[in-house]
Amino acid sequence: MIARTWRGTATVANADAYARHFRDNVAPQLQTLAGNRGAFLLRREAAGRTEFVALTFWNSREAVRAFAGDDIGKAHIEPQARAVLAEFDEHADHYEVAFSFSS
Repeated sequence: MIARTWRGTATVANADAYARHFRDNVAPQLQTLAGNRGAFLLRREAAGRTEFVALTFWNSREAVRAFAGDDIGKAHIEPQARAVLAEFDEHADHYEVAFSFSS
C-alpha cells in the first residue's frame, strides 16, 4: 500500500472552508477511484494559521498514477482549494506503508 502526503496552510478565517471542500468534494471523488483505500485530513493551528496534511492511501503507485498523472510527485490542487489556501505544496510525497494498525 502507498501513502500519499500533501501539505497546505490556510488563514484561520479560511480553514473551515478548506476542510469542507476536502470533505464535500475531494473525499467523494477519491472514493470513486479504483485503488483508493481511504483518506485522512489532518489539521492543526500553528503560528496563527491552520496547517493541513492530506493523507491518502492507494493500492499501488499505478493507482496513484491513475489519479495524479504520470508525474505522481506533482500535487493535484483544485481551483476551489487554491482560492482558500494561503500556501500549499506543489508536490506530494509517497511512502510505502511498512506497517499499519487500526482498531
